[in-house]
Formats: sequence, C-alpha cells, structure tokens
Amino acid sequence: MRSSRLPPATPLVVVAIACLAAVGAALVSQHMFDMQPCPWCVLQRLIFVTIAIVCLIGAAIPARVGRVGAAAIVGLLSLCGIAAALWQHFKAAASASCNLTLADKIVSALQLDSLLPDVFSPRASCADAAVSLFGIPYDFWSLALFVLCGIAALRALRARA
Repeated sequence: MRSSRLPPATPLVVVAIACLAAVGAALVSQHMFDMQPCPWCVLQRLIFVTIAIVCLIGAAIPARVGRVGAAAIVGLLSLCGIAAALWQHFKAAASASCNLTLADKIVSALQLDSLLPDVFSPRASCADAAVSLFGIPYDFWSLALFVLCGIAALRALRARA
C-alpha cells in the first residue's frame, strides 16, 4: 500500500501562506475598515512577511538542511513576534504614544515606511490601534499565529527526512 505522506516542504509552504494571509487581513482591516496600524502592528507585519520569505526559501531548497535552517530561523522570528505581540498588548497599548519605540526605530531604520507606506507606515498610536476582532484583541490573533508558526518550526526541526 502506498503512503500518502506530504512532501517535506509542505509545512513551510503552509506557514508562509498563513503569514501572508494574516498580513492580507491586516491590510483589508486598514484600508477597508480604517483600522490604522501602530508601529508595533507594523513590526508584526514585517515579521510575518519575513517568516513567509524564509519559509518559501527553505521550501525551495531540496536538501533537508534548507528546511532545517528555515525552520530554525522561523522559530527565532516566531519568538520575536510573540514578544512584539505581548509588548504591544501589555505595554504599548497603555501608552498614548509609541513614537521612538523599538518597533518605530526598526521600521524607520529599514525605511519600509517610505518604501511601502500602504503596508509598513504606522498611522496610529498604540492606544488608538488597540482594536478587537470578534471580541479578541488583534494583537492576540497575531500572538496565536506566531505561536502556531513556532510550533510548526519545532515540528519541522524534529521531523525526519
């Protein structure tokens, strides 16, 4: 009987799609429903896009080392995303201004706010950007996806070829 195992790169592709879908949902929220992002929101978008790129590169490399390397980087990026989401919820959202925070400095240093302003330009304070979707704060949705990305990365690291 033939085994119906998925190709080893499938989890990386699924994570990439999920991360890009999250950024897409954030852009729809921003441009269709006027939910403007703060610097911490934008930083999380950047982390999701970076995770997606790393996953797609790892999936494109046929050797197991490519998948393992991508999974390790995704694990680290997921931890960064978890930290950003938690910081946004518990610290930044209580602040009237998030100018010159770490998130603001990273986005400005990379010049993403001027290169792709519709995607990476912070347009609200952290307090103003504290919105909910189905009664759950946006940053917790982001946190949940970062946790799932981290779990997928761990599973990919532990998987055999």
